[in-house]
Order: sequence, then structure tokens, then C-alpha cells
Amino acid sequence: MTAEISVSLAPKVPDGTLGEVNGKRCICYDGYWIRFYEVPTNEDVARRELIDQLTKRVFHNTESGINTPGHKVKYAREAFDTQREPERRRVNAAMLAGALLNRGSDIFNILFELRQRGIEIHEDNELLRECESCFLEAFDLGKQVRHYSGEEGLDELWGEPLKAFYMPIADFYESRYIKVSQSMKAIDQIAGKLIETFANLPEFQGVQADIVAYALAAKQESETMKTDPSIFKVWPEFVASGDQLYHFAPQRDAHGEFSRNGARGLEILREGKKIVEWVAVARVPMPKTTHNFLQRCDAYTQAVRRGV
Repeated sequence: MTAEISVSLAPKVPDGTLGEVNGKRCICYDGYWIRFYEVPTNEDVARRELIDQLTKRVFHNTESGINTPGHKVKYAREAFDTQREPERRRVNAAMLAGALLNRGSDIFNILFELRQRGIEIHEDNELLRECESCFLEAFDLGKQVRHYSGEEGLDELWGEPLKAFYMPIADFYESRYIKVSQSMKAIDQIAGKLIETFANLPEFQGVQADIVAYALAAKQESETMKTDPSIFKVWPEFVASGDQLYHFAPQRDAHGEFSRNGARGLEILREGKKIVEWVAVARVPMPKTTHNFLQRCDAYTQAVRRGV
């Protein structure tokens, strides 16, 4: 890994330390300086917004067809209970998880509106228990849901609305910083492996700068809330630098063709770009996908050295 990629690292700084980094207020976790956000003072409003945003984020990052409306829980459950073929049952589980998550979010919105009208909601309220039950079951079933790439599950995402339901908002923000730091570490790991793989190959001269630029943009994307006005600078940089890396062209031979190393390497480079994108947008590491990719990079390096 290069020093350029790791500029966000803060060696030996205790977790929770606040500081000014590159003109923005940051907090340090696991050696990474992460954009800091003040904890909202109105917990009810903050909790409602978090649950709404986290529900949307689940469906944005998972396989298509599972964003089932909350009022269809009954039908989704009947289909799940009667399905016996394993893969189809998995998909039915995903659809039921989606319905339960939406139902829990719908109920929480109703409870919020009641509170705003001055109606007191006690902890033993039936709707509150139903909301909790929906989030719990959605989390359990969500372990069977895949990322939209099909690579692996992101069951951690299904636990986020549940944490926002249970946790004090300050504790939830802390847990978010921890996830972002883990995501940044994964991005650095992938980018570092890409540089290690391609830096000394003549066909890929100049690619290191594009990898570094995209890794930095991806980490900025992972730390920035969508409600932050900074997203209007962060997101375009993330997209544009990603496009530049994806469309990097290895040097061609005298006949205008890619060499064998160039063609195979381009596939790996583009795959690495996509995995960085998935991690940054989901804001959770993807260990299985990352591990498989690092192994593929090593296999490519060995093949280049052997000339095969």
C-alpha cells in the first residue's frame, strides 16, 4: 500500500479524537480521520430520519425485486412458508425481509406522527412491539439476501434500522464511524493490491495515479452523509474518478491490440474498481468478495511472471 492511498490514516491517535483535517472537522477511528457530524439534539426526529434513510439504503444495495410493500407481509409470509425448493425459498425469504423492513419503518413513522401530536407512546405499546418485531425478523431473514452484484450478502445493512430503533443516537453515530473506518480499510486494501499488481507492468504505465484518485474519492464518499451539502462535490468526484479508472486503456502493441497481460489485467482492474464502488456506497466491508479478488490479483501476477 502506498503513502498516497493512506493519507487518511492517523497513526497512534486514540479512537474518538476530534481534529481538523484538510479543512473539515473529523473524528478518528481505527487510524482513519472520518468526516464528523454533530449528534442531533432532537432524538425523535433523528431516529425517524435514520430509520427512513437506512431502510432505503438496504434496498439500494441489495438484489432487485425484494422491496416488498409493508402491507403485503401476509402474502410474502405465506409464499415463504409454502416454498420448499431451497433457492426459491431464499428469494421468498428476501421478499419477506423486505416487507417486514418496510412495515417496521411504516409503523415507526406512524408512531412518530402520534408523538408529534402530543400522544404519549409507552414502551409496552402494541404498535411499538410490532415495530420491534418487524425489524428483528427482517434482520434475521436479511442474512439470506445478497448484494445486487450477487457476490455475497450484506446482512449488516439489515441490522442498521434495528440499531437505530434501539440505540441512543450518539451510540449509533459511533457505530457508523466504526463501519466507515472498516470500509476505508477495505478500500485501501483493494487499491493497494491493484497498485502492487500493475505498477511495474509497462502496459499499465500511469494507472497508479488513477487508482489513488479513485480510492481517495471512494473514502470521501463512504464518510459523507447524503443529507450533507458536501455530497454535491463528493459524489461527482467519486463518479468521475471511477469512470476514468474504469476506462483506463493499457498500452497496445504495434498492431493496435492489447497484449495478453493487458487484456487480462484490464478485466481485473475493472473488477477492482467495481468492488471499491460497492464497499464505498454500502459503507460496509465485503470480506468474502475482497478476499476472492485479492487471490485473483495474486494469480494474475504469478501468471505474468511465468509468462503464461
